[in-house]
Amino acid sequence: MTTSHDTSTDSPEPAESATSAALASVEPPLAGTEVEHLVASLERLRATFRWKAGGLDADGLALRIGASSLTLGNLLKHLALVEDVSFAWKLAGRSPGTGPGEAWAEADFEAGDWEFTSAAQDTPEQLYALWDGAVRRSRERLRDALAQGGLDLPTHQQDGDGHHPSLRRLLFDLLEEYGRHTGHADLLREAVDGVVGEDPPQG
Repeated sequence: MTTSHDTSTDSPEPAESATSAALASVEPPLAGTEVEHLVASLERLRATFRWKAGGLDADGLALRIGASSLTLGNLLKHLALVEDVSFAWKLAGRSPGTGPGEAWAEADFEAGDWEFTSAAQDTPEQLYALWDGAVRRSRERLRDALAQGGLDLPTHQQDGDGHHPSLRRLLFDLLEEYGRHTGHADLLREAVDGVVGEDPPQG
């Protein structure tokens, strides 16, 4: 059995349901500002990814397809890390949370694929909490950055010539990352229990 319906306080289901309920109605506006288009597009991808990865037990999160090493579990951990690195270090030069007791205190950043290979040792509850917490922090950091300088705000990261990409570019990169991995999640979730679809169910 790969779908979790445990209603205990340790179950990932309440957090998953709350996330889906909050984001199910997200749709990029047909007419709106650039900020509204970008943020709504990101939120829609987040919602779809979280729905495709949500409510599973350890076996469901660990399922692989063919020769690929990707699982829904290691995608949850990878995208959680991408969120924290993007909106902490890349945006503002802050630690993504590597201090004692923080989300990435045990991270081995010397191993390029650490978050993928270590996810198998994490429980579903840990993986869901990691992603949910990272997204919550990202929303707060993005809101503050938009208030500070809008999409043209220079970020902390820089290229070899010392040029700092804008917050706009950071959001484009994150949209690309989520678009790619949400496609992976589509295939993985269908293989787990047959769930298919484009957007989280309404209501």
